[in-house]
Amino acid sequence: MRKVFQEELTQVGDDLIEISKLVHEAITKATTSFEGADVDLAQDVIAADARIDFLQNSLDERAIDILALQGPVASDLRMIVGSLRMSASLERMGDLARHVAQLARLRYPATVIPSSLTQTFKAMAQHDIEITAKVIELLETRDLEVARDILKINIAVDDLHLSVFKAIASPEWTESPSTTVDVALASRYFERFADHGVSVARKVTYLVTGEWQPEGF
Repeated sequence: MRKVFQEELTQVGDDLIEISKLVHEAITKATTSFEGADVDLAQDVIAADARIDFLQNSLDERAIDILALQGPVASDLRMIVGSLRMSASLERMGDLARHVAQLARLRYPATVIPSSLTQTFKAMAQHDIEITAKVIELLETRDLEVARDILKINIAVDDLHLSVFKAIASPEWTESPSTTVDVALASRYFERFADHGVSVARKVTYLVTGEWQPEGF
């Protein structure tokens, strides 16, 4: 019975890794479609989000069954509860990647972002892609140095997000209202994506240490 229980726990961990890989693929494709006005790639991201949702629901059902049937305690209980919360964060990251792709599809054949902010958004997107790569590594290794790397990258995303809002609030900003809304939404999507990566990092840190870390761990 204990062997079956451990196999179920392992499967939950494997499912988290699989979802994180799909999220990494989603944000990578979404940013490519966003930067290059690739409507076909954007549609691929939008359609593929259903797979992330399905896997999250399956993982949550498995975790709830383990809670109900196995009565885990101590570190095993932390693993199950933490997995439920991490799956929610990963699913939301998938949704945010979909939102980025939807913006690209909405504005096709034009690009979403004006040339004055192209490099800012390119940097933000690359940071988000790096965060998902780090999340995969963290889930595979539980190396807390990787968790700290995620936090550092998130700070860079926050700084870029702030710079976007300063730009659109500047008297020199002359873009149309629709472009202004698109820019604000896109920046928020990339910023929230990174925040959810930090949320996963904090939960993995909790699983490893047994202690909940304050903001800015």
